This record gives sequence, C-alpha cells and structure tokens, in this order.
Amino acid sequence: MTADSPPSLIELLQGMVRIDSVNSALTGGGCAESALSNYLEAIATGWGLTTKRLPVPGRADQLLVTHEAKAGRPWLLFDSHMDTVAVDGMTVEPFGGELRDGKVYGRGACDTKGTGAAMLWALKQYAANPESPNNIALLFSIDEEVGMLGVKSFLMNDLEASEIEPTNIRGVIVGEPTELHPVIAHNGLFRWKVTTQGLAAHSSVPHEGRSAIRMMMKLIHALESDYIAKVDAQHVLTGQAVCSINMIRGGSATNIIPDTCVIDVDRRVAPGEDFESVTPAFMSVLESAKARDDSIDYSVEVLTTHPPLLPDKSEALLAGIKGVLKEQGLPQLHLGAPFATHGSYFGQAGLPTVVLGPGEIHKAHTKDEYISVEQLQRGAEVYLGLMRADYA
Repeated sequence: MTADSPPSLIELLQGMVRIDSVNSALTGGGCAESALSNYLEAIATGWGLTTKRLPVPGRADQLLVTHEAKAGRPWLLFDSHMDTVAVDGMTVEPFGGELRDGKVYGRGACDTKGTGAAMLWALKQYAANPESPNNIALLFSIDEEVGMLGVKSFLMNDLEASEIEPTNIRGVIVGEPTELHPVIAHNGLFRWKVTTQGLAAHSSVPHEGRSAIRMMMKLIHALESDYIAKVDAQHVLTGQAVCSINMIRGGSATNIIPDTCVIDVDRRVAPGEDFESVTPAFMSVLESAKARDDSIDYSVEVLTTHPPLLPDKSEALLAGIKGVLKEQGLPQLHLGAPFATHGSYFGQAGLPTVVLGPGEIHKAHTKDEYISVEQLQRGAEVYLGLMRADYA
C-alpha cells in the first residue's frame, strides 16, 4: 500500500470527487479524465493490482485494472465511467467531496464515481484472498456522458488485445446509480440537430429576407403533430418510447430577419423497436412538411445514437446477482430504465450485461449531487459478493 493510499472507501471516493473530470466535449478542454485516471492507477498499483492504459485517440486514456486469479477461470468485467456532466449552477462545492450527514457531496459522487470507488475497493478486498474463484477486470472508461467513445473504443480495439478471454466472460456489470436494483433493459437514443437556412435582411424591410425562425415554426409543428405525438413503441420494463424538442437557437439581433434557426431533438428508443427505422421515419415528416411548403430550407445532422439494452442474454448473470442480493438481505427485483448506458454496447457485443450500482438516479447531475455512505458501502459489499460468486 502506498503512502497516498486512501484508508477507507469514503476517502477513496472523496479523493475521486476532488478531481475535476467534467467531460471534454462540455468544456472544450483537453483530456478531462487524465488526472483521475492517474490517481486511480497509482492507487491500484499500490494495492498490487495490474493496470493497463488504453489509449483513445484525441481523448484521455482509459484505465483497465485486473486481478487474474488463475488462467482459464471465468472473467467478470466491471465498468464505471470517469467523466461527469458540467458543474454550472451547483449549490455545493463541485470538487469538495464534503462528507456531511452521512452523504458525500460533489459532482460525480453519484454518477458514477461512487460506483467506481465501490468497485475498486471491492477488488482490493477480493484480491487479498488467495482462494479467489474468478478473474476480475475493472474498466474506468471515458466519455459516457456525451458520445460513449470510450466503451466503443474498448470493444473495438482493446478487449481482444487484453489479457481478458472474451469467450470466458460470464458477465459485465455496468456501474450506474440504480439503488442496487439490477437493470436488465434500457432505452436507446437518437439525437438530431435540425437547421433551417433563411436570408438575413433589415427588419424594416422584412420582405427582402426569409425568416429561418418562421421555417422552423412550421417544422416544429409538423414534428409535434405528425411524429412526436405518434411515437408509440413500448417495452414492458422501460415503458413507452418518447421524443422531445429540447433546445432552440435562432437570430442574431432584434432588428435583423434571422438567417438561421437550430433545434436539438431527443428520441428515446425502446428495446425491441426497429432501431434502423427511427431516422427514416423522422426524416419523412420533415420531407412532408417541405413538400407542403417548398420555401422551407433545412438540413439534419445526427448528433449521437446509442442502442437500447435488450434483456435476452442476461438471464444467468441476473440469477447470480439475485443470489448475492438475497444473501445480503437486499430486494431481488429487476428493472428497466428509460436512460441510456454503456450496457447496450456490451450487450451488442454478445456479453451478458446488467446495470447495477449504489446511489439514486434522481441525484445524478443535480445541483447538490451526493451519494449516501450507506449506499456506497452496500455497493462495495454487493460488488465483492459478485466477485466471489460461482460462475463456473
């Protein structure tokens, strides 16, 4: 153990929260997660765990921490993302890691530095037992909050090249705040940017211009009535698919006819819904609106897409998780979720995947984000139980 090694799980989390890792795409900065990755690598190597840096072009390295008990034994892969959302408007010190009233406060405490701390602390305890039944890998990943570049890079470039045997992976545990209820299905998403292009003119002679805002009003009406109102796909665990227009930007001055207007649209895709048909259906509504009014000039850009998580491969893993939860006196229900996670990418890769972690999702991204110490410690106990379970 190094001199800088945190003596408790709480202090490990506090150290993580005190490191700014706001996603680079939100700040315009450099490799946001690098400092946190360095901190975790120093701690893990000090505890005798094996670490490996996984480069992601143009971004911070990811960190893979492993404990190989014995070649040929089953692998269990844990994932927790290091990046956070922005800190604007927070009412607690974002990077303070304050411990107060049984809660650790700060950006990422809940989403998801709490899961990462609990996983690493559990792995430290697990590796100390020479009778360890499973091989364990812990991925500290990047860019979950925006593009999920990290998990894509890991599955495409790093998994086959690592010491992990992909065919021997019994399951993937994706750390998100689920109050330790297993999530076996969740929605995917599409996000589009729609831009209308007009012609600027002085507002005293509006007939010399073409208002991009007026064009956008017509497209918004078409989307609200002919697309959003008709989204009806459902899944028994995740509920109904939904779509919403959540940002609008247009115009440059009060006395200028606006030459551009932009909206951002968010579409949540239910498990089992035809993912490939979502964009064509969206575009069809816009094209119909233009057919009714050929003065509309618009373009569409897909900002990001993430597939849904299907529950079809997680049955055996879920049974093992429920066994651990039962042993620890915790509820054994399983859930679906309306939000997207790394879980869908692991699922797409054919790996049994469950999303599971301490903390309450409604405290993620909030102005006073926190995780309770009770949930944090319970999380470490559950993760340790999963590491010790029989997957042979």
